[in-house]
Amino acid sequence: MSLVRADTAGLIFDCDGTLVDSLPLYREGWIAALEDAIEQSVPPEWFHGHGGMSEHMVLDIVEARLGRSVNRHGIISQARDSMLRRLHVLREITVVADIARQYHGRLPMAVASNGSRQIVTACLRHLGLERLFDAIITIDDVDNPKPAPDMFLLAAGRLALPPASCLVFEDSREGMLAATRAGMAHVDVNTLLAG
Repeated sequence: MSLVRADTAGLIFDCDGTLVDSLPLYREGWIAALEDAIEQSVPPEWFHGHGGMSEHMVLDIVEARLGRSVNRHGIISQARDSMLRRLHVLREITVVADIARQYHGRLPMAVASNGSRQIVTACLRHLGLERLFDAIITIDDVDNPKPAPDMFLLAAGRLALPPASCLVFEDSREGMLAATRAGMAHVDVNTLLAG
């Protein structure tokens, strides 16, 4: 049975944890940047559950836990630089990337990611996936990140499609909630990875 119903007019894919296996790289970069900034160790499991959040959402949590502000620009810059230096070990999530390949040229497709344009574009380009998509929407394009629907609504607009005709592929709670709020059906890619 196909995941994509016959009445689907367009596909929208999250990037990190959906198309590309970037979360381990993010975790390493973020932990190193946080440890440098707050001068204390950060356990690897701390990052669990924060994978679908925007950079500033993660930093909101950090500041709430610390009870003080941190150098957001410095932490974000260091974490991004670490990610870019490690692109050579980045791998696609083939079960999802193959869906994008299958529908390339058949349906309009977009990426909608809480990641920065710098990182999302670098990841997709490195793996040869960028060419599959008609639009790439990132945190840099909207005022409100997922779980707000803004990113998915903008992606549908760029594809010139009504939101209800789009199908979203997502791995995070925030992303699936954003899809629902945008009036879009979604596929939890974790179920594909488990199978």
